[in-house]
Amino acid sequence: MSAAVSLLSTYAEKANWNPALDDNGYRKALQDTSWADGLRGIAAVFVMFSHLSIAFARWIVLPSFGKGGQVLLMQRPIFRLVGQGAAWVALFIILSGFVNSLKPIKLARGGNTDPALSNLAVSSFRRSFRLVLPATAATVISWFITQFGAYETAKKSNAYWLYTTSPNPSSSWGTALEDLLRAMRTTWTYNPDNPYDQPQWALIYLLQGSMFVFTALLVTINLTPRWRVLTIMFLYFWSWNWGIKIGDPPTNAEIMRFWPTIGAQLLTFSIVMSPHTRRALSHRWLLWLGKISFPLYLLHGSFMRSILAWLLFSRQQITEIEEEGKKHMRYPLPGTPTFLVVMPIFFVILFTATHFWAIKVEPYFGIITKTAEDIMFGKSDKTTALPVRRD
Repeated sequence: MSAAVSLLSTYAEKANWNPALDDNGYRKALQDTSWADGLRGIAAVFVMFSHLSIAFARWIVLPSFGKGGQVLLMQRPIFRLVGQGAAWVALFIILSGFVNSLKPIKLARGGNTDPALSNLAVSSFRRSFRLVLPATAATVISWFITQFGAYETAKKSNAYWLYTTSPNPSSSWGTALEDLLRAMRTTWTYNPDNPYDQPQWALIYLLQGSMFVFTALLVTINLTPRWRVLTIMFLYFWSWNWGIKIGDPPTNAEIMRFWPTIGAQLLTFSIVMSPHTRRALSHRWLLWLGKISFPLYLLHGSFMRSILAWLLFSRQQITEIEEEGKKHMRYPLPGTPTFLVVMPIFFVILFTATHFWAIKVEPYFGIITKTAEDIMFGKSDKTTALPVRRD
């Protein structure tokens, strides 16, 4: 899918595009790919909003209050996307693949096959490091604060997503180290599970998707543009299970992730063909969101289970709450005025932390990746053919 979008984008750039108000601004918007960063930032924000919805307003996730029941504004089409995390995760994955595949496709279209192959090799190597290193760092941080009871307030709250995703402290530091290593391993296995950072379940699919894209491009990089398009489109349609009816869920998948993925693909295709939308998504504030999108994805869960829980429930008293026929002792959800005061404070703290991570922490992951690349590619061992003058 991502490779297909990239192909469409490169062809759109070379096509005789004549929008109604054609000018240099629109042509620049059509050729610029910064829109993908802006849209990726929006996707990351809405993934966070979906977890806030599941925590404090689970009714938003459902289209109505039962069959024939009441339908509120936030449960109607478009509005209810605020609670549909599956759709935004799908969009996040598609855009990541698009960004990874665009440069080798452009090089191949320009006849630069060898640089394109080299770019594929380097990109596929870097991809693992650039996903695993930040995810591991976020897991270690969450694991560490777990051992000091940072999530205890969240576990005792009546906020569904908070108490279901908050891990317990380990019984000892030896056990804690075992739990940490297990979490780091199971993040990257089939049926992923990271008790210290639940949103990381999607990272293995993000990595697998990237490798699928790199493999498809490797197979088609020497083809002519026409045959490259036909081959990748064939691979795209072949990836669907055509043995099922259109209303049935795919085999070994969830229907709640099936249709949102279709919507994410249609949205991406429509944006590629709309220079107006691409230019709007290239706004500097959206580009900033794109810059912090991955740190936001990794950190928002830990911040919600710690800082947000403290801000919301620190002045609440534990009461008996009945849920699904069972009684629990939990902190009740605070009133609307408390949310109106706390949420802006929380967002300032969260976005400040993610911005700091993006500008201060991420560069170290880049240094580690580059060092590993130089060592493993043999770049650090290369010497010049002639001695270098020291004067």
